[in-house]
Amino acid sequence: MAADRKPREEIVRFGRMLHQRGFVAAMDGNLSIRLDNRRILVTPTCVSKGAMRPADMVVVDLEGHRLAGRRAVTSEIGMHLLIYELRPDIRAIVHAHPPTATGFAAAGMALNEPLVCEVVMGLGSIPLARYGTPGTSELAETLAPYVPHYDAILMSNHGVVAYGDTLEHAYMKMETVEHFAQIALVTHLLGRQQPLGEDEVEKLLLARAKYFGAKMAASMPVPAGSSPDKTS
Repeated sequence: MAADRKPREEIVRFGRMLHQRGFVAAMDGNLSIRLDNRRILVTPTCVSKGAMRPADMVVVDLEGHRLAGRRAVTSEIGMHLLIYELRPDIRAIVHAHPPTATGFAAAGMALNEPLVCEVVMGLGSIPLARYGTPGTSELAETLAPYVPHYDAILMSNHGVVAYGDTLEHAYMKMETVEHFAQIALVTHLLGRQQPLGEDEVEKLLLARAKYFGAKMAASMPVPAGSSPDKTS
């Protein structure tokens, strides 16, 4: 355990932050870090993310088989393995249920309008994947079309998954999703949205490519007025 103490402590830290911010409740959510080309460090099942210890983590191989750890691995390990398989650039994943963003997911609404320049720069767009039963292969199958192109995804009637080159960046993307959902909700309550125009979005995407390069997925905001296809 000494060799991977730092990533274990990172997961404990960001798990506690998820819990403190109300992004997870009870024993919800899961986090993972890619240790190397064959091992994943992941949270166990049935443990509050606000009360984890470094020794609670589980090490699995790329097929999800437990290599180390006393506890059972999260039932949603398949989702993590899929993302690592499809995105070699990804080193860490956070799955949570932030209330406002999860409300959009439960309402069948993607966060795909370019309303805030920082969100276009940071995430591009946040699509909505159709519902898949947690802990089954269905969940991974619903995410597969989106993972190569986006860094955060709403999951219908479930929650949000975000991922990045570090656990800190994955967590910050989760924060961005929830913050943007709160802003989008206000525009709905006001009964008015003023999305950025195509020219403005294009400039932001050029700036995004300049600053972030190939470190982030090439996600593009969905044109204003379009609606997500929950069966795609």
